Amino acid sequence: MKPPISRMLTAAIAVLSLSMASCARRDGVSVIRLNYSIFFPPTHVQTIAAREWADEIERRSEGRVQIRIFPGGVLTKADQCYAGVVDGISDLGMSCFAYTRGRFPLIEGLDLPVGYPDGESATRIANAMVRRYSPKEVADTHLLYVHAHGPGVLASRTPIHSLADLRGCTIRATGLSAKIVESLGATAIGMAQSDTYEALQKGVVNATFCPVETLKGWKQGEVIQYVTDTPAIGYTTTMFVTMNLERWNALPDDIKDIFTSVSDEWLDRHGQGWNEADSAARAMLDELGKTTFALPEEETARWRERILPVLDQFALAAEAKGLPGRRFLADLQEEVAKYAR
Repeated sequence: MKPPISRMLTAAIAVLSLSMASCARRDGVSVIRLNYSIFFPPTHVQTIAAREWADEIERRSEGRVQIRIFPGGVLTKADQCYAGVVDGISDLGMSCFAYTRGRFPLIEGLDLPVGYPDGESATRIANAMVRRYSPKEVADTHLLYVHAHGPGVLASRTPIHSLADLRGCTIRATGLSAKIVESLGATAIGMAQSDTYEALQKGVVNATFCPVETLKGWKQGEVIQYVTDTPAIGYTTTMFVTMNLERWNALPDDIKDIFTSVSDEWLDRHGQGWNEADSAARAMLDELGKTTFALPEEETARWRERILPVLDQFALAAEAKGLPGRRFLADLQEEVAKYAR
């Protein structure tokens, strides 16, 4: 079967763009053209932050660096984004570590349900941990920075007030959030955010574990009716912004300095963006008449106890691979405690 014309055109444009990713010249000055693959849709707050990051690099480099953004997974799909950077399909990439389960055995600990209070805190914590441990699992690219969303909530088609309500539920979850779902007694189904709206709409899944911003950013609030806040087991999903290692090594030192300094400055922008998006999503849910409720204290304690094995399993699995799983978990919990409200 021949691929649709639109798909052929997209592929052709991508290949042509990538062929132009080498240095060009403008007014006698070398111009470094780079492609940036992002899985978020074009209007998402994190795509907007990425565009501003790219514009700032172009401004500070006085036009010597130009970055073209490909949002919505048109260049590489969410679960292929990291490999796409490694292989040079894109020069830069932003996606979730969790979408490539098992490839990042230490970094996936950042997504554990340790009670993250908000996206800005989660982003700062994640970067502090990555810098402290410098995981070898990302050494095949140049990791510029990471960012992480606010604590996940349970958004559902039917009300979920207790562990009993979770029996028989199918819940969209990825990475460690899938293990959380399973530890709570429900069935986890992995899928990209781009597929979740339709899955909820058609009843393929009954609920989704997600940051509340997803309900607006991916429009999933339209197809759920209830939100259960679960801050005691607040997990996050950590996202990478990384660069092809060969392309990074080829950059002049002053350009590398610009990338590094702008990336450092953009950490809080991404974190603040997550917080603002969460607030906007909650306002939207109110407008749509959706119901949000918190778990009673006794029920919260039951949920917290149920997810303890998830923490232990991470530490044991990491240790089995020669990684400092227990120390990583202890340091992570210590970092989270600094931001506890």
